Amino acid sequence: MSRTYTLKRRAEKQAETRQRIVEAAVELHSSVGPARTSLSMVAERAGVQRHTLYAHFPDERSLYMACSGLSLERDPLPEAAAWQSIADRRSRLRAGLGAVYGWYERNAEMAACVLRDAENHALTKEISELRFGPYMAAYHEVLGAGLSVTQHGVLRLALSFFTWRALVRESGLEQADAVEAMVHAIECADGPEHMAAGRGA
Repeated sequence: MSRTYTLKRRAEKQAETRQRIVEAAVELHSSVGPARTSLSMVAERAGVQRHTLYAHFPDERSLYMACSGLSLERDPLPEAAAWQSIADRRSRLRAGLGAVYGWYERNAEMAACVLRDAENHALTKEISELRFGPYMAAYHEVLGAGLSVTQHGVLRLALSFFTWRALVRESGLEQADAVEAMVHAIECADGPEHMAAGRGA
C-alpha cells in the first residue's frame, strides 16, 4: 500500500470523524439546546473519545461555529437583496416575511433552542449575533425602506421568530395568513390615513 494512499485514507477518515462530531452537535443543539449541550454529550453522540473531539475542535466556540455553519449551509437564510427590486411596499413586505417565515418553519426546532439559550448563554448569543445579525440588519434595511419609526417597531416584531411561532405554531394560522396579518399590522401602525401612501412606496 503506497504512502500517498495511506495519507489520503487517513485524511478521509479524519474528515468523516469531524463530520460525525458536527452532526452530533447539530442534533443536540436542535433538541436540548447549545447551553445544555456539553462536549462529553457531543463526543458520546458522535461515538468518539473526548481527546478525538478536542483534536478537531479545541474549544466550544470552534464547534459552535462548525455546527451553525453546517446548519446554514444546508438551509441558508433568505437574502434581502432578492426583494429590493419590488417597488410596491406591501408586495415587498409580503415577499420578505414569506421567505423568513418559510425558513423559520423549516428550522423551528433549532431556532427555538438557539434563540432561547442566546438570552442567557454568552457563547450562544455571540454566535447567534455573528450568524443572524447581518441578515436581520439587511432585512430591516430593505423591508423597512420608507417606514416610520412606529412601523419599524412593528416590522421588528414581525421579523421575530417568536412572533412567527405565536402566529403559526401556537395560534394555528396558515403561513400566508400570518404573513398577511403582519403586513397589515405594519401598514396600519401609523393609522389608516397612511396606508394609501405606503402602497406605492
